[in-house]
Amino acid sequence: MASFLYRLGKFSYRRRWLVISIWLAVLVAVGGSAAAFHGTMSNNFTIPGTETQRMADKLKEALPDASGGSASVVFDAGDAGFDQAKKDAVSAALTKLEAMPDVQSTVNPFTTQEQLDKAAGDIAAGEATAAEGKAQLDAGRAQLTAGEAQLAATEQQLAASGLTPAQIDAQLAPTRAQLAATKEKLDAGDKEAADGAVKLALGKRQAEASEGLRFVSSDNKAAVAQVQFKTSINAVDPAVRKEVQDIVQGVSSAGVTAYASKEITEDVSEIFGIAEIVGVAVAALVLILMLGTLIAAGLPLLMALIGVAVGVGGTFALTSVIDMSSISPMLALMLGLAVGIDYSLFIVNRHRGQLLAGMDGEESAALATGTSGNAVLFAGLTVIIALAALVVPGLPFLAVMGVAAAATVGVAVVVALTLTPAVLGLIGRRLISKRAWAKAAKHNAEPGHEATDRELEEKRSSGGWGGLVTRHPWVSLIASIVLLGALALPASQLRLALPDGGSEPVDSQAYKAYDLTRSSFGEGMTGPIIVVAEFPGGLSENDAKNKQYDVADRLRSVENVVAAVPVALSDDHRTAVFQVIPKEGPASAGTVQVVSDLRAKGTAIHDDLDTTIGLTGQTAGNIDVSAKLGAALPPYLAIVVGLSLILLLLVFRSIVVPLLATGGFLLSLAAAFGAVVAVYQWGWLGGIFDVANPGAVLSFLPIILIGVLFGLAMDYQVFITSGMRESFMHGESAKHAVRSGFSHAAAVVTAAAIIMVSVFSGFIFSHLTMVRPLGFAMAFGVLIDAFVVRMTIVPAIMYLLGEKAWWLPKWLGRILPDVDVEGAKLDRSDRSKTSSEELVH
Repeated sequence: MASFLYRLGKFSYRRRWLVISIWLAVLVAVGGSAAAFHGTMSNNFTIPGTETQRMADKLKEALPDASGGSASVVFDAGDAGFDQAKKDAVSAALTKLEAMPDVQSTVNPFTTQEQLDKAAGDIAAGEATAAEGKAQLDAGRAQLTAGEAQLAATEQQLAASGLTPAQIDAQLAPTRAQLAATKEKLDAGDKEAADGAVKLALGKRQAEASEGLRFVSSDNKAAVAQVQFKTSINAVDPAVRKEVQDIVQGVSSAGVTAYASKEITEDVSEIFGIAEIVGVAVAALVLILMLGTLIAAGLPLLMALIGVAVGVGGTFALTSVIDMSSISPMLALMLGLAVGIDYSLFIVNRHRGQLLAGMDGEESAALATGTSGNAVLFAGLTVIIALAALVVPGLPFLAVMGVAAAATVGVAVVVALTLTPAVLGLIGRRLISKRAWAKAAKHNAEPGHEATDRELEEKRSSGGWGGLVTRHPWVSLIASIVLLGALALPASQLRLALPDGGSEPVDSQAYKAYDLTRSSFGEGMTGPIIVVAEFPGGLSENDAKNKQYDVADRLRSVENVVAAVPVALSDDHRTAVFQVIPKEGPASAGTVQVVSDLRAKGTAIHDDLDTTIGLTGQTAGNIDVSAKLGAALPPYLAIVVGLSLILLLLVFRSIVVPLLATGGFLLSLAAAFGAVVAVYQWGWLGGIFDVANPGAVLSFLPIILIGVLFGLAMDYQVFITSGMRESFMHGESAKHAVRSGFSHAAAVVTAAAIIMVSVFSGFIFSHLTMVRPLGFAMAFGVLIDAFVVRMTIVPAIMYLLGEKAWWLPKWLGRILPDVDVEGAKLDRSDRSKTSSEELVH
């Protein structure tokens, strides 16, 4: 592989304009495709086959009008409260919303609250009317009975007087007709009373089901309206979301402030913001300080941007045919920038050092591609494999996310191996400043400088951080493990969920909507649970309604359920929909328990009421996704760890090094989890990281962090340890090889880690709050892994083990292929004979 990459580097250097032209053509083609074919991204994290998805499909089939996604808008009237003018302004805005083609319906809070408030009075009035009617009916029955008795007595008297039956009938016919009419009227009254009693009973049950539910706050200062769309909430176009916000915010002219919920305000159409640009700027500063010139510093940045443009552009081009969450291109962007800069930096730094040592430019670019490029290829493959393995848990949105990020990393590797040497050929000597050239020329001209270089190299390897660690290996090892163990302690409290409005920035409209809803109506109103019930066939309308209230009573009996309200019934009386309001918010542990208890209650409901229930909606769906991701975590971790052991065994031909690398990865992973829990779940340093409302950790953060951190940790393991192995293979003692190999790699790995941390840190303050904990986890994980694990624990243990670190059973050594990651066996004489024609042919 090293020889192939050497020839590839030489070809790219010589045919630089061809290579650059090809990449420009690719860039234009991908950009055009992204512009022409991109679709709408969403945050749709549903999982096919789950109960949530089955119930959503059932609802769409049986009650299409109730199957669309819903969101809320909260109206704040201020201290003065709602007067009629303010109510009219809100009602007018909701009427405008209903006229939108994408809106199915709206729930006017004032009309609904008025109905709820009237319900108790109407029931009382109905009961009074029913009692009065019953009294009248009873009196009428008594009169009818008395009239019938009087008629019978009269008939006997007439018969005794000698009248014929015909004469009696003729005389009593008017009285009998009058009594028959009275009886008919009383029978009708009884039926009407019975119907009224049924309606009254249903009304009472409706009022009981709605008890505790409000749409206008008790202090008359806030009102919450529901907006139902014709499609799922994730399929609502950003332009429609913006139009909804513009319409409801029109109430400001009446002195009312409107806050749309997160479902409406969330805009996932843009993935790059100011915070991300700051992260890239910090990376640029590090490159300038390390490489010395703007041209040299700009080269890795340019390579990373081209790789990201192609990778993320290709991802965007597929959004019209693939259901893609907003975090997919964000993850691809995050990783593409970080690894793109690092991979090009490794090659550029090697090339720069070789040029200063007097090597020819073409030979240096080829050799840098064959050596550092070989390590880049392997490091990139580890990241790609780890990300591509995200398809293993069987979660579609996670698979798309992993494949998109893996493809972008793959593009970054190809850019580093082909476009970097081509641009190096274009730049030539301008890569290095005149001052550095003059200093190098003077140094190379000095007689005996080779011995001086070796002496300086020896002094450098025994000093610095590597020298300190190897002089005090036990202290370094124990201190590092204690530090990582302390950082990992909070990880035991890790709780997973998808974010709600409470995780948004405090100055955002979504957070204000969440906060006002929580304070005015209860936290549960921010995330209602949808329950779908399937009734037996053949029920009348009244029977179906009674069945609805029977089910609602059972649902309301679940602990921490505030209300369970029937909201829809299908025309065939077979499917009913309920809105269950939990006591706590959608991402809380209490609501997770409510969902579990509701499902457990389903067994009793089925046995007692012959009714099957299932849960759906955003809240239940998010909980299902989090549970599924949590269950997928252990097998995925096992796959990644197993992969780590096999790959590192191939690369380093050692038993100890793979175990050490994997153990270090698990330590840094646990520390990263602990830090995420402390900041985003417990709220430590929340003011610094803009965590206004600490809560559960993003549900797919752990599985993504495992894949990404594994790949990046192996990057640093390769660049740190391969130098040690090369020194050891060239005859140095095992302990000395640790120092010399560390000194060769320390500067570039430090710069690479700082760059990666800077890029990831830029996402900690992203405009997409879902990405923030992911950016923090990756930045902190890389920081810990690079500086504590790879640059402290690894050299300390390898120095303590000495030659035992490179032990490999002979039988295994014969089986394993020699990968030669650093290109240590690349023959210089063969290199001089290599030509671009050999590569072509």
